Amino acid sequence: MARYTGPKSKISRRYGVPLFGPSKALERKNYGPGMHGPKGSRRKLSDYALALGEKQKLRYQYGLLERQFRRYFQTALTRRGVTGETLLQLLETRLDNVVFRLGFANSRSAARQMVSHGHVSVNGRKVNVSSYNVRAGDTILVKDKPGSRRLAAKHLELTQISPVPDWLVVNKEQFSGQVAHIPSREEIAPIVNEQLVVELYSR
Repeated sequence: MARYTGPKSKISRRYGVPLFGPSKALERKNYGPGMHGPKGSRRKLSDYALALGEKQKLRYQYGLLERQFRRYFQTALTRRGVTGETLLQLLETRLDNVVFRLGFANSRSAARQMVSHGHVSVNGRKVNVSSYNVRAGDTILVKDKPGSRRLAAKHLELTQISPVPDWLVVNKEQFSGQVAHIPSREEIAPIVNEQLVVELYSR
């Protein structure tokens, strides 16, 4: 599946948030990239530019291309409830994101690779589609194979200080996790104003 493979630190610095996980580059240079970065931007951003920036942040955070992201928005639009929150829930319950949140991978890209390489099962079935949306009650398990368990154990060491969100339950000894419930907006704690994204696509 196609994905963004460009310089990640520049993207994080452009938007001022660590979109791809902790970034030393962002800590050292907490200003935009390029020769004019340290001076800061003197231009006031338009409403459209602000909304576009929020959409781009969300897209980069979950590793989606524009076409994929638009499909998620269209799906959220057809469901009951608040469109912005539904969009966040669809993104957050992607299998690659859940594997990342459980600590079995130290980044979403690593989680995507684990899923696509067949290291993960859902409710006892192998699922190698990273965009698969989990549901409440689903059980996610790292396969009982030496290579799969070694990979997950390595990542668990790297992510042990990262808290697992309340909507997930993890059993590190069994290399398994369960979706307790679909997360609310408060539990997701988004780094963007998703309402601006909704307004952008509604123009």
